[in-house]
Amino acid sequence: MHDRESCTGGIVNELEGECRMGNAIRRRVVVSGLVQGVAFRYSARDAARRIGVSGWVKNLPDGRVEALVEGDPVRVARMVEWLKKGPPSGRVDDVQIREEQPTGEFDGFEIAFSRGSFW
Repeated sequence: MHDRESCTGGIVNELEGECRMGNAIRRRVVVSGLVQGVAFRYSARDAARRIGVSGWVKNLPDGRVEALVEGDPVRVARMVEWLKKGPPSGRVDDVQIREEQPTGEFDGFEIAFSRGSFW
């Protein structure tokens, strides 16, 4: 079992106590459709925590949702697939995905409340 202090530079999966080092990836995802007012961010946060990725999700002023996802490549891919479907209460029409360099800056997955544009 690892904690955050013993996993410096890695990603901790809180449910399994794993520490993933060195092979992390990062994806910025912008989702459009019926994605605001349907608990998309809260469902995404819960999914991300179950999957074991870090980052954040937030509403954009134009009605879309943006997520920044970082972690093990397989887990990030699982989260991106979740974002392509969203929660049952919403509808995803389009997804834009951009690769970025991982930074290891996140301690978990949270809902961000700052407003701003994507990319």
